[in-house]
Amino acid sequence: MPRAVREQQMLDAAVQIFGQRGYMAASMDEIAELAGVSKPLVYLYLNSKEDLFTACIRREATALTRAVRAGVRTDLPADRQLWDGLRAFFQHTAEHPDAWSVLHLQARTHGEPFAAEAAAMRTEIVSFVTRLVAVAAREAHRDPDLPEHEVAGLAEALVGAAESLAAWANTTPGVTARQAASTLMNFAWSGLGALMRGRRWTPPPEGVV
Repeated sequence: MPRAVREQQMLDAAVQIFGQRGYMAASMDEIAELAGVSKPLVYLYLNSKEDLFTACIRREATALTRAVRAGVRTDLPADRQLWDGLRAFFQHTAEHPDAWSVLHLQARTHGEPFAAEAAAMRTEIVSFVTRLVAVAAREAHRDPDLPEHEVAGLAEALVGAAESLAAWANTTPGVTARQAASTLMNFAWSGLGALMRGRRWTPPPEGVV
């Protein structure tokens, strides 16, 4: 088996073990057994538990940011761009709950090197969302000079809300990725006041591109 393929198998196993058991409780023996390889081979390919965990964070961070970017079409209206970005985020985190646990919980709570890797991913997503929010906010306000700090603040708030909502949705039975995206879209686009008055943003039908 090619080294690259076997290494991905090890990372798959590591993400599952780290995501479900936590970084401290996870053992290299468990990871090797799940990957179907010997523990010495895991060390040969990935050096140490710390390096293995770092590789998991980097791989899953890249996958998430790519999924969000790929989900957005810039030729669509501002609200659709924001909706598609949120839907891509929640769909990916729902389909990869162990990876989201690694990124959102484990990486942030087990030391600065790991937290820095997760922070780099978050910075990239916030930067991308800032551009989406800038388009949406300026279109809604008809104001090309909307202050940058307001746009940046909205993006930070939106990403933070998405992170918390994804963690909740992944542990709450019956909550789909689409429902989570709709909840945040209503809050972000319609505004809490409009939502309380029964005015909701309606997502496009399933299958609409």
